[in-house]
Amino acid sequence: MPVIRIVRICFLAFSLLAPPCVFAQIVIVAGAHSPLPELALEQAEQFYLGRAHTLPDGSVVTLADLPPGSIRDHFYQQLTRKNYSQIRAYWSRMVFTGRALPPQQADSVAELRQWLAAQPNLIGYMPAAEADGRVKVLLRLP
Repeated sequence: MPVIRIVRICFLAFSLLAPPCVFAQIVIVAGAHSPLPELALEQAEQFYLGRAHTLPDGSVVTLADLPPGSIRDHFYQQLTRKNYSQIRAYWSRMVFTGRALPPQQADSVAELRQWLAAQPNLIGYMPAAEADGRVKVLLRLP
């Protein structure tokens, strides 16, 4: 009896501490008709850290973020191995020194989809379950 109670308490504690999307795969996407090619993990990391803005063929890439929350936190942790506080501090330094501007922030996945359809060189990210025929998957994060 006590073992079952301990297991239940541990399960409850884990479920309260873990973000809801911790098990959801995140994909980096562009609009369905975008000419952008698939990305390597290193390329995507360079883009989302403001260290690169163009593809090898010279195409300029613009970026979109989702609003602060568990999906965004999970994305940056998976891609850059940095948590939300570290990313916020990083972008503050980049903006202050004039080296780069952070990605534009969509209010939702639905708004991101609209932006992706209108801007062929825009990339964003979303849970893999949200990716449908309106987007082109450029990279699946591990």
